[in-house]
Formats: sequence, structure tokens, C-alpha cells
Amino acid sequence: MHYHSIFDIIGPVMVGPSSSHTAGAARIGKTAREIFGRAPNKVEITLYGSFAQTYRGHGTDLALVAGILNLNADDERIVHSLQLAKESGVDIVIKTVAEESDFHPNTAKVFLSDQRGSLEVVGISIGGGKIRITEIAGFKISLSGESPTLLVFHHDRFGAIAKVAQVLACNEINIGHMEVARRSRGDQALMVIETDQDLAEGIIEEVKKIEPVYQVALLNP
Repeated sequence: MHYHSIFDIIGPVMVGPSSSHTAGAARIGKTAREIFGRAPNKVEITLYGSFAQTYRGHGTDLALVAGILNLNADDERIVHSLQLAKESGVDIVIKTVAEESDFHPNTAKVFLSDQRGSLEVVGISIGGGKIRITEIAGFKISLSGESPTLLVFHHDRFGAIAKVAQVLACNEINIGHMEVARRSRGDQALMVIETDQDLAEGIIEEVKKIEPVYQVALLNP
């Protein structure tokens, strides 16, 4: 295994006993919140495998909810996240699937909703506080969150990808990795674009104005 830094070995600064079950869980929750773009009214969390079996002892539920409340993994308020959610009017439901499944052992499915809409995000914790988002709104993708990442929800139309790439190029933004998923030909689609540079708000606004685009989210590492 190749380690990029000492933090890949000792893990991140965090509250909790496990980088996989606590810090990683907090990042999954926070990433789901960032994609949703606002505080939800209701959250349904489904835990699989090891997450389902040990979440109480490792505080996985607390960490996921803390992330959804926009708290970082090192925030001491994590231990009170369920109470904080209640005080904020966020209804939390936690389910477990302990039996064997096709999901990675450290998988959390997070469904967020409010009066404006809903979103489902599936994430896995891969160790050392690192995560991988494997599904967003039904789109199968692979997102690490280690680089600035632009999520562009759009209708599958000719030239849509080229238009987004042109906006980035005109702003001297280099694409490090990109993938596109779609429901079917001509239906809804999702671009996942990891960049080498930070993305200013003005760039996001330019992308939002592209005709086939109906939603944009930015994830910062």
C-alpha cells in the first residue's frame, strides 16, 4: 500500500475512537450535506455491515449526524450531535442492515429531505478518515473528495460537457479527473469534475447558466 503522508497511517485529528467509523462517517455526512446544499428537515441513515454492527460503540451515528449538521470530525460537539439535531428541528431516523450484502462493510446510505426536495447519497469509509462516495441521487459514481470537485446535474444534451469544460478552460482551471453518469440516453445526467485549482463562486455561476444544467454543487476538500 502506498501512503501519501504520515496522516494516512495515524489518521486525522478527530473526536472518537476510530478513523474509519468516526472521522470517515463525519466526512460522509458532511459531504451529503454539501451536495444537498442546505440543512435538511429529515434524515434517514441506513448503516451496513461493520457500520451496522458497531456504530453505537464507535459513535458512527453521532459522527454522521454531526457531518450533516456541518460539523467537522474534530469538533467536540460531535458527542452531542443527536441532541443538536433535535434542537435544530432535524428528524433523524437510523436503520441497520447487519447481514451480508453487496455493500462495502463500512457503508452508509444517507437520505436527506425537506419541503424543497430530497437527495440520497451512498458513501463508504476506506480508512484513515478517507471516504469514497459511490452514489449520488441514483447515479453510480466514484468520488474521493480529496480535490475540489464540481458536481453538475444536467439533462443529457449534445454539447453540455463541452460547454462546462469551456467555462473551466476560460478560467484556467485544469481538470484532474472527470466522469459522467446518466440514467438513460437523453435523460438526467451528472458530471463529476475534480480540478487542480480552487473554484471561485463566479465560475460556479457561469456553469449554472449553461442551458442543460439544472443544479450545481461544489465540494471542497
